[in-house]
Amino acid sequence: MINNKRPFARPCQLALAAFAAICMVLFACLGCSKASPATQGFIYVSNGKSDTVTIIDTTSFAPLRTLNVGKNPTGVTPNPVNSEVYVVNSDSGSVSVIDARSNQLVATMAVQRSPYHLSVTPDGSRAFVANAGSNTVTVLNLQNRQWLGNISVPAQPGVARVSPDGKLVVVSSRGANAVSLIDAQRLEVQATIPVCGNPEDIAILPDGSKAFVACTASHQIAAIDLKNKRLLTLLRVGGTPVSLMLKPDGGELFVCNFEADTISAINTTSNEVSESFLAGNSPVSGVFSGDSSLLYVSNLQSSSVAVFDVSTRKLLVSVPVGSRPDRMVLTPDEQLLFVADTGSGDVSVLRLGVRRDKKIQKPPQRLFTMIPTGMQPNAIAFKMLPAGN
Repeated sequence: MINNKRPFARPCQLALAAFAAICMVLFACLGCSKASPATQGFIYVSNGKSDTVTIIDTTSFAPLRTLNVGKNPTGVTPNPVNSEVYVVNSDSGSVSVIDARSNQLVATMAVQRSPYHLSVTPDGSRAFVANAGSNTVTVLNLQNRQWLGNISVPAQPGVARVSPDGKLVVVSSRGANAVSLIDAQRLEVQATIPVCGNPEDIAILPDGSKAFVACTASHQIAAIDLKNKRLLTLLRVGGTPVSLMLKPDGGELFVCNFEADTISAINTTSNEVSESFLAGNSPVSGVFSGDSSLLYVSNLQSSSVAVFDVSTRKLLVSVPVGSRPDRMVLTPDEQLLFVADTGSGDVSVLRLGVRRDKKIQKPPQRLFTMIPTGMQPNAIAFKMLPAGN
C-alpha cells in the first residue's frame, strides 16, 4: 500500500528517454528473434491515475492494447491455471477480469471498499481480496465468477495471502496491528494474532510452516508459526520495511527498508536477522533470479535498479531507469526485467545478459528500452500462453 500514497516525481530526463527511443529502433528486431515460437508472453500494467491497464507484447516491446478498467487499479494477478488476469480497482471496489487469449475485458466482479491486492489459490479456483475500507476479505469463485462471501477481519486489512498448499489465508490488518488466519475451505477465521505496528506485506514459506509479516510503523518483521497459530518473535530491521522477497527455497528472506535505504537478510530457520546492507535510495521492491544467485531491487528515489550478488551481498551494477521505479517482473527465461516507473508513466526493460551454467555472461545488465503506459503504473505481471491460443 505504500506505493498508492506516493506523490508524483519529476518526469524522466530527456536524455534517458532519447536513449530509450534509439534502443527501441535498433534492437526491436533483435528482441523478436529471441522470442520462442512455441509461446507468447504479455506484460500487464495497472495505471492507477489513468484507470487503465496497458498490455505489452514482449516480442515487439510495444503497447498492444490499453483497456479501461475500474477506478484506481492497484493490483494485477495472473491465474496460475487458466488464461485469466485479474485487476483490483481500489476506488471502484471491484475486480476486472482480462482474458489473455483475446486481451479483452471479459467480466467485472464486485468486492467491497478499498481493495488493493488479490491472491489466487494454487489450483486457480478461488481468489481472496482484502477490503481495507470494509474490514473484510471477499472470497470469489473464479471458475464461474461468482461471489462466495465476505469474512470479517480486524481493521484495515491490506494483504490477504494464500499459502502454497491453498489451505490457509494469512491477512494483515494495519489498523489493528494484527494478523488473521483464515481456513480457505471453511471460509472462517481460525485465529487472530497481535503482531507489530502497521503490518502489511506477507511472505509464507514453501512448506507452509511459517509466515513473515512486514510492519512498517514499528520497523519490525513478525515471524508466525502457522501450525500452532502463534507469534514466534519480532525481528528489528531498518526503517519502514515495505516489501518481502523470499528465496524460492525459502531459506532466506530479504526485506526492503524504505526509509533506511537498506536490505535486511533474515534466516528463516533460526528467525534471525543475519545482516543488513546498503541498497539505493528508498528500496521498494525486489525479485530473485530463479537460482537465487541474483537479487534485483528497485530504488524509488534513485530511479534505478540495483543488482546484487546474493551470496556476497555485493552490488554488481546499478542501472538507471525511469522516474520512481516500483514493482518489477522477470520473464521466465530471465532474459528481461520489466520495471513499472510510477513517476514517468512508462515501463523500463532491462536486458540481463545470457545465463550459462548459472553464471552471468557479457553483456551485463543494461537498459534496453522504455515503453509508455498510462499515468502512475503501480503493478505489473507477466502471463505466458501457448502460441496461437
